Amino acid sequence: ALAAARYTDVESSDWYAEAVGSATAKDLLQGNGKGAFLPLSTTDRSALAMVLYRLAGSPEAESAGFSDVADGVWFADAVNWAASAGVVQGSSGAFYPTAALTREQAVVMLYNYAASLGLDVSGRADLSAYADASDVSGYAADAMAWAVEAGLVAGTGTGDTLSPKATATRAELAVLVLRAAGLFAAAEA
Repeated sequence: ALAAARYTDVESSDWYAEAVGSATAKDLLQGNGKGAFLPLSTTDRSALAMVLYRLAGSPEAESAGFSDVADGVWFADAVNWAASAGVVQGSSGAFYPTAALTREQAVVMLYNYAASLGLDVSGRADLSAYADASDVSGYAADAMAWAVEAGLVAGTGTGDTLSPKATATRAELAVLVLRAAGLFAAAEA
């Protein structure tokens, strides 16, 4: 949580303080440049693409041709790489980089990234214990079952909901990417 202490809006007692500190120390997530991390702000689709791009070592990639990802915009390299690696897909030629990232979109991106590394993503948890399991979109069902099995996602609230359509806050993203980074590192070791 040492790195989190530098943020004016992250207290050491916050449930996400250690994750924010570690994610910052690993240069996976950054603050707003004005001393704040904005942990309760929603995050967008480009943010997770950027995190995974950094985890991958910031490789070069050709333009994916998304109509809403202009050359030179801060997330262009990350989104182009993520598309080329099969981590993200767009819809109707667009990526929607500034659209709020939902929890199910986040696990799909992590699932695709794990698969791109050649990791075993065949594990599946039984989601029937979650009251809102039926709310998980069809395209995200395998990824969500994998993420729960792998320990990346736990229930929200009292632990009996997945909240797949809820937007991921920056604090949640920090926790999720640290769990994923640990999983990826352990699998590659």
